[in-house]
Amino acid sequence: MERFHWVRHRCRQLLSVDSERGWYSPPDGFPSKSSLQRVSGKRRTVLARHGPHQQEYEAVSRKYKGNGIRTTKYSLLTFIPMNLFQQFHRSLHRFANVYFIFLATLNFIPIVEAFQPEVSLIPILLVLLVTAVKDIFEDHRRFKSDRLINNLLCQVYCSKQKSYVDRCWSDVRVGDFVRLSCNEIIPADLLLLYSSDPRGVCYIETANLDGETNLKQRQVVSDSSLQGSDFTPESFHSRIECENPNNDLNRFKGYIEHSGEARVGLHSSNLLLRSCTIRNTETVVGIVVYAGHETKAMMNNSGPRYKRSQLEKRLNTDVLWCVALLIVMCLTAAVGHGLWVKNYRHSVFQVDGEISPALAGFYVFWTMIIVLQVLIPISLYVSIEIVKLGQIYFIHNDLDFYNEQLDSRIQCRALNITEDLGQIQYLFSDKTGTLTENKMVFRRCSIYGVEYPHVENGVISGMSLPPVGERLLLGKSMSCRSLSCNRSSVSLHTLTAESPEEEDQLSNHAAARTGAFCSRMAKDVVPDPELVRKLNSLCSSTLRLRDSSTESLSTLELTYITDFFLALAICNSVVVSSPSQPRHVVPEAQAPLKSLEEIKLMFQRLNFYSFSTPQIKGSPRSFTSKLFTRGKTGSFNFNTPPSNSIDGSDLALDTSQETYVQSDEDSDDELLYEAESPDEAALVHAARAYHCTLRGRSAKSLLVDLPGIGSLVVQLLHILPFDSNRKRMSVVVRHPLTGQVVVYTKGADSVIMDLAEKRRGSEQAQEIYKHIRQQTQKHLDMYAREGLRTLCIAKKILEEDEYEVWLKRQLLAESSIENQEELMLDSAERLENDLTLLGCTGIVDRLQEDVPETIEALQEAGIKVWVLTGDKQETAVNIANACKLLLSNDRLLTANCGSKDACAALLEELLIEVRREEDGEESSLHSTSNFILVIDGRTLEWALQDELKASFLELSCKCKAVICCRSTPLQKSQVVQLIRDKIGVMTLAVGDGANDVSMIQVADVGIGISGQEGMQAVMSSDFAISRFKHLKKLLLVHGHWCYHRLANMILYFIYKNVMYVNLLFWYQFFCGFSGSVMINSWVLILFNLVFTSVPPLIYGILDRDMPADTLMKLPELYGAGGTTKIYIPATFWITILDAFYQSVVCFFVPYFALAGSDVGILSFGSPINTSALFIILLHQVIESNTLTWIHMLVLLLSTILYFGFVLIYSAFCVVCSHPTNLFRVETVQMSQPLFYIICALTTFIALLPRY
Repeated sequence: MERFHWVRHRCRQLLSVDSERGWYSPPDGFPSKSSLQRVSGKRRTVLARHGPHQQEYEAVSRKYKGNGIRTTKYSLLTFIPMNLFQQFHRSLHRFANVYFIFLATLNFIPIVEAFQPEVSLIPILLVLLVTAVKDIFEDHRRFKSDRLINNLLCQVYCSKQKSYVDRCWSDVRVGDFVRLSCNEIIPADLLLLYSSDPRGVCYIETANLDGETNLKQRQVVSDSSLQGSDFTPESFHSRIECENPNNDLNRFKGYIEHSGEARVGLHSSNLLLRSCTIRNTETVVGIVVYAGHETKAMMNNSGPRYKRSQLEKRLNTDVLWCVALLIVMCLTAAVGHGLWVKNYRHSVFQVDGEISPALAGFYVFWTMIIVLQVLIPISLYVSIEIVKLGQIYFIHNDLDFYNEQLDSRIQCRALNITEDLGQIQYLFSDKTGTLTENKMVFRRCSIYGVEYPHVENGVISGMSLPPVGERLLLGKSMSCRSLSCNRSSVSLHTLTAESPEEEDQLSNHAAARTGAFCSRMAKDVVPDPELVRKLNSLCSSTLRLRDSSTESLSTLELTYITDFFLALAICNSVVVSSPSQPRHVVPEAQAPLKSLEEIKLMFQRLNFYSFSTPQIKGSPRSFTSKLFTRGKTGSFNFNTPPSNSIDGSDLALDTSQETYVQSDEDSDDELLYEAESPDEAALVHAARAYHCTLRGRSAKSLLVDLPGIGSLVVQLLHILPFDSNRKRMSVVVRHPLTGQVVVYTKGADSVIMDLAEKRRGSEQAQEIYKHIRQQTQKHLDMYAREGLRTLCIAKKILEEDEYEVWLKRQLLAESSIENQEELMLDSAERLENDLTLLGCTGIVDRLQEDVPETIEALQEAGIKVWVLTGDKQETAVNIANACKLLLSNDRLLTANCGSKDACAALLEELLIEVRREEDGEESSLHSTSNFILVIDGRTLEWALQDELKASFLELSCKCKAVICCRSTPLQKSQVVQLIRDKIGVMTLAVGDGANDVSMIQVADVGIGISGQEGMQAVMSSDFAISRFKHLKKLLLVHGHWCYHRLANMILYFIYKNVMYVNLLFWYQFFCGFSGSVMINSWVLILFNLVFTSVPPLIYGILDRDMPADTLMKLPELYGAGGTTKIYIPATFWITILDAFYQSVVCFFVPYFALAGSDVGILSFGSPINTSALFIILLHQVIESNTLTWIHMLVLLLSTILYFGFVLIYSAFCVVCSHPTNLFRVETVQMSQPLFYIICALTTFIALLPRY
């Protein structure tokens, strides 16, 4: 009850607090109870470890984990039981190990034992021992890594010494205050309470976490009482409530409470994540909220990826057939022995008369299970793992996959699906960054419905890229990071247990991308002359006033132009720096050239009238009238009616100067923009080309140069970041000249055009805005046809009371722990509506090299290529044309529907058209064209519903390719899953961004491209490459080889086991089905385990059915393996029959050759066993397509090992292996010519059909 009363009291207290200093009360009618209640089990309370709440701290922190990490599985005491448990628990080895243990146990039963009990333990002990040794080495590597990390030092506040002391990471606890300096790695998840930056900003690099090297900005909790030079841990008496630990790197929900005050919301920008690195900030202090294995970094440590390949699934089915075959053979032996016992009870046959025939047959059944145990190819699973490691080694070291620019090579992150690369039938590809470079260049723009083609810039964008050394400003970017930070940085990779080589590769990739999105081409934006001429009117030293309504509209156009470039400059998350300054921040006292009093006086003088047409909502109140002379050469061109208070004669007209004025703030230092995406970098550089320059950023303000004005401080009120649901980003600022609260939004045109306000007011105002929308839409369509990436820019002016209401709702959403995402989305949607459309941009993103050739080769190989993109339909179709996915004779089927019923009707209509075309082709006996389906996101959403899924699936399967436009990440994964599950084909998904992760994980094979959008796709993929063109060799060559090698090796392994086991089965017909064997038990066990085990491994790793050049030139050869014609049920049963034939020859040729002689049982078995060795080894030689010195050496060593063992064993083991003692048997047999004649004749007859 006390807890309930406390919650009720705090809720009432919160609701009664006025909105001030960032605190708030919820607006009327807003549901707030769900976000304010304390829910047990869904959140955690964090208190200072050495604060006034010691008793409560001890109570709540007892269940929290320490910061020490332990990724090892075993200790000295637990290794044996834990390792055995792990080996029997692994899905891959469980059946194999249980099978071996069962047989070993069965052989200890005297009534059914086949040979010495200790011999039956050899297979399971060998398998367990080899696996245990491998696990020891892996665990020891993890132990050393854990010890290194846990012993790292950081500064933790000590209440006794009243200062920060060095303490190991493992000693840090939740509630500790940790102080970090520049280039130090964050030891735990910290809530940022203090930064040496006076604006409470901290920069971190998350390369160790997600591979991204661009700096991320974090800020102190939005409470001025925490930020200041006098911050000390003793003064912190607040309570922190946050969500329980989770693995979402981009989410953090909670609030902080101060004594007697309201709550302040916490979000991900307040959290410093473990393993990230502090950059460009001298000192930060944070309190630990998650430690050790509860940190987000460690909770993302899911270990290596595991997927079951299609070949393994097929193998499991065939193993079951082998089990069935084993049972049939054992039942045959049991029935035969029962008949033997029943018909031969005379004492001369030494048959125990007390045992009934049925019971005797039952015992023999289990004896034969032991004797014929090799029929189940359990060791094949271990062999497959070894072969795949060898295949991955050769893929990993293929120099054709090396990217010199990034200094990276292919990464094989999934170790067990290499053969699936040779069976791909559907390939799903992202567009931007996957097919294209994702190096954006500003190409064209449209403002106020007027299009500016930037012809000269178009010429530059069509040129080839400069050399990489000139293109990336690596040295400058590195130097800007190291300034004022003298501490050394430690390389740390705590996410996954990657190999050191892969860790080095990640760091090399990070180094190559340090100058993120700072290519020369992105900066070389040549301004459009017409747009420059219009901007010159802002830079006049005098004002021109005219009585003309048509001329006054140009003032409105200037308003749009100024707002457009201001939006490009500030609507982003770009971090600004330069070689001489690690980061550019907003000065404390930055003001325009004139004082505020002068500006006010000028505003009064320039009391412009309202436009003759009603002023459009969302445009500044005669914003151009607020601009003023800076005292530099230039011209202002304002148009006002003569009826205004300013006489036109007061201001002289100066039209002689048309020069573009540069800002006085331009410095010699070159600004470096580190953006989260290349789109942002391109837009910021475009704004800078028109001298609307972003010069500095802090948590609450921006420093921007405006043409003709100079540097202005723009108060940053809120940032609504981009997300895949909204498809837009917004910033809320207070305009530096008008003082109004303005929302600037940029995003996908499909979204912004819908959110743009429907014009209200006079008919003329509606006509103006309607014209702007129509022209902008026309230009958007033109840009899309040219293959440009399009973005729309819009704005909205908020009244103060409207902003206050929204702010309360936004702050309440930010402080919510439950349903925060829904509340934040609702708050954003309430703000981002009734927008005023300013214009649009077109950004060129060139195709990567060799993309058309790669797609053409993949299609020739029988792989269907689909493109799933979030871009406009016209852009996607243009790219499809460029990359030869869409050819001139292909027919385009477009599906754009406004309703579900329309979608159903259209799909049916398209199906009828395709079927009619197919019928026509069948009658004409030749194909005339292929269909390409283009479907947008809205139609795709309906097509993926259960009612229409079948029609969409049938239509898409009949098409040569499908292009899904405006598709969300969820839709991408749904499309891949639909094709994979409903058709049952092998799917591959390739992408480079976070929006491709779900698609990559759903596909049978996921390929990540280490491009310009970070490493999320790479870290979620099975294989990581740097260029799309690498897919060609990866699939057509390595995929083909891997599948052929493994498929043939599996068939060979099954053949080898069945052939050898049948020799023992045929002998049962001559020994009363008693379970006796004619081969020594040691030789019998070691034959498959040692003597013939290595050659198949070499065969599976090195065999090449065709050279790489041939496979690259003839992609059609991929289809033979891609349709799984090598390893199918027919080939399995043919292999079984071949093994039966060879076993019959191998047994009965020596039998008839030695018939009538007085040889013993083991002497009879000696030529049979030796012939089997030659047949099995030479069979592999015949099957091999490649014979190297390694093959020959392994075959020779296997033969020498066999003969050496049996000769030594026969010569010195006098009393071994009773009753199958081999003493002197082999030495005698191998000294006789008949032995070699029998072996040669048997081998020749058995392998004769293979010739």
